[in-house]
Amino acid sequence: MGDHIDDQDPTSHIRAARTSIKWTRYAPDVLPLFVAEMDHGIAPDIEEALVARVRSSDLGYLDGPGPLAPAFAQFARDRWGWALDPGRVHIATDVSVGIVETIRLALPDAGRVAICPPVYPPFFELVEEARCQVAEVPLLEKWGVWSLDLEGLERTFADGVGVFLLCNPHNPVGLVHSRETLEALADLAANYDVLVISDEIHGPLTHPGVVFEPFAPIAESRGARSVVVTSASKGWNLAGVKCSVVVAGDDRTAALLEMFTDEVACRTSILGLHANIAAFTLATGWLDDAIAKIVANDRLLAQLIADQLPGVVYHRPKAGYLAWLDFRGLGLGEDPAVPLREHAYVALNSGLGFGAEGRGFARLNLACSPDTLREAVARIAAAYPSSMQGALVWHVA
Repeated sequence: MGDHIDDQDPTSHIRAARTSIKWTRYAPDVLPLFVAEMDHGIAPDIEEALVARVRSSDLGYLDGPGPLAPAFAQFARDRWGWALDPGRVHIATDVSVGIVETIRLALPDAGRVAICPPVYPPFFELVEEARCQVAEVPLLEKWGVWSLDLEGLERTFADGVGVFLLCNPHNPVGLVHSRETLEALADLAANYDVLVISDEIHGPLTHPGVVFEPFAPIAESRGARSVVVTSASKGWNLAGVKCSVVVAGDDRTAALLEMFTDEVACRTSILGLHANIAAFTLATGWLDDAIAKIVANDRLLAQLIADQLPGVVYHRPKAGYLAWLDFRGLGLGEDPAVPLREHAYVALNSGLGFGAEGRGFARLNLACSPDTLREAVARIAAAYPSSMQGALVWHVA
């Protein structure tokens, strides 16, 4: 089968050029659609910014955000109407580091941190890394519509949780929380004095016609404490250059983040900082083009699944390029990613890492060529032809 798949592999030219885990973890005959990394090349403006730093031998240490703070503040104002104070902006190696270091400051004597599975798998690990305990409040889901369980969160807040780790937009289901939901969450956080750390890395990738609301200005207006952690790394495909912004949402939290050790900034990449500046100031057109490709692939995947895999339910995202797929109709067990990789030669993210709610699910990366999607679905359909026979399921519109 390997020779056949090589002939049908639309990613062979990328595999020959890249060395990240997306392209090296599995054998060459496996289509990699798992890691949240785009197949697309980076924006020319970002490429030029990185090359300029290398040519200048500007590869030293950082002690703060410098010009990145006003660059992100301007982007946030233009994109979302968020008038943030650049003086509240810090940097960290990546979003995960920003989350861990903030939890450590907020809960120095340990404590409990609430999360809402199915959710980005590192959330579980980051809480443990900060020597705290996870309190799970699963998302609510009805007919493919997902939402925060505000009543469950209130019970958990009342029970003494000190921090809530919000995923906004929510990975893996692509949920963009409404303003009303975020206002209700802010009221709860203010009432129980819970710090909300909002991971907003997928915010720049919100789809057309959908309104993304940064949490910090909503929280501040309602007396809640918050921190927003984000980066250009997802929207502009820059995960490896290692830089994120950590934004205090209010005066109390601004004072807390001033306690970051110098190493939090120092461990951030100067290349990442300049790549983020170029992304937020020069490459917004490239971002819009990337979103258009993602939305087109979302429509394509929905049609391919309806035509070839009617036993699979596709929960279509409102932001980001991650597709949450329910494979329980194919009878592939709790972890369909394993048989899909072994029998269809398609690598997806296992749903199990997202929490118990991910049993029977897998996550697929839409940031690829349409031909890659077509090949992936064709391989799965060929490996499981019975999926076409008598499958009667609801597909999420």
